[in-house]
Amino acid sequence: MEEEKVEGQKAIKQANVGDKIQVVKGEQKGKNGEVITVRENSVIIKIGSHPITGEPLKTVVNHKNYKK
Repeated sequence: MEEEKVEGQKAIKQANVGDKIQVVKGEQKGKNGEVITVRENSVIIKIGSHPITGEPLKTVVNHKNYKK
């Protein structure tokens, strides 16, 4: 399901937990990841795992800076 929030007259489409998204702007541009947490202005995504420790590599992406 897709949730839409209205800010002024703009509708921002948010991803949901478990969705696969692609970062289109910023340091991680072009990387794909899975949404772990949805916040008011951003999402936290897992973009991979550390090769030695297996720890998840996470980053925060603003809603304007990714596409589904």
